[in-house]
Amino acid sequence: MNVAGGEGGLTPAEVFGISDEAWMRHALGEAQAAFDEDEVPVGAVIVCGGRMIASAHNQRETLNDPTAHAEILAMTQAADAMQSWRLIDCTLYVTLEPCPMCAGAIVQARIPRVVYGTTDPKGGACHTLYNITNDPRLNHQAEVVGGVLQAECRDILQAFFGRQRALGKK
Repeated sequence: MNVAGGEGGLTPAEVFGISDEAWMRHALGEAQAAFDEDEVPVGAVIVCGGRMIASAHNQRETLNDPTAHAEILAMTQAADAMQSWRLIDCTLYVTLEPCPMCAGAIVQARIPRVVYGTTDPKGGACHTLYNITNDPRLNHQAEVVGGVLQAECRDILQAFFGRQRALGKK
């Protein structure tokens, strides 16, 4: 499901000399931090102008906040860094396909490009169950690239839920 873009088939990240895979590795670092905190291991980073302006991981358990998804926390940080709620010219990298809440926030923030690692068969809203980020009825659409470092992104989630089941938690 990879989508080529940019000049000469290069992605915006590659134009600045850093590949989607390299940025996804930063998001995987955030996912590992979530795993270490006993949070569902999803990590997100936001890049603008070739530099990372936000980095976050799931913190729903830690903050007792159902909206504390990695993407939402990263968007809040990015909006603060940009001094604007409009995150135009940014790319969101996230290890798991965004859910409906996060996909709606992506549309609201006007993020033009989303790169995710693995699909979410139970809640994916950028390709799998819904296509919120590309719904022509909405005022903004985003280019979506899926499957970047898919195996690594899937493996950390499977390891987490396997551990949770073994502990009788989930």
